[in-house]
Amino acid sequence: MRTTAAPIDTRLTYDDFVQFPDDGKRHEIIDGVHYVTPSPRLRHQDLVGRLHIEIALYLRTHPSAGRVFLSPLDVVLSYYDVVEPDLLFIAGDQAGIMTEKNIQGAPALVVEVLSKSTRKRDAQTKRRLFERTGVREYWLVDPELDTVQIFRPSADKRLSRVEELSAEDGGTLTTPLLPGCAIDIRELFRASV
Repeated sequence: MRTTAAPIDTRLTYDDFVQFPDDGKRHEIIDGVHYVTPSPRLRHQDLVGRLHIEIALYLRTHPSAGRVFLSPLDVVLSYYDVVEPDLLFIAGDQAGIMTEKNIQGAPALVVEVLSKSTRKRDAQTKRRLFERTGVREYWLVDPELDTVQIFRPSADKRLSRVEELSAEDGGTLTTPLLPGCAIDIRELFRASV
């Protein structure tokens, strides 16, 4: 009788992740595959900063709603999935996933600002990861098109696009996760001084 060896799992893990260098780049593991992204551009940082300020101001008067965090902050979704979203919101009912070192579970809201090097990964690979791990809402901010795509779970639990806002058309970015928080889309994408 011929026996075969069990295949060796070569996927990277959280244990590997903590060994990566602190080199100013964003290191992530998705399904055991290592992704490295260079530090972001100024426009990217402007957009992340503006969103953070708007949500933080809302939370100042609604502290029980939750907490908002900027990258870099490790989000451990599984032993083989560790990401660093640009911005994330932990809802008040999720306090148990926050540890001193990282987030251990799916945030309520994840925001990624697209870049040429991350566009496909953010729109496809990460969206599927967030879908299967229970993220409640996902925003894709496009600094080239000045748009925000909003994804929420559909009846079949898939993160489906429910809205797309553009600076050209105007409108207000809202979410049921932060009732009463309203972000003017034109102001979000206004040119920096």
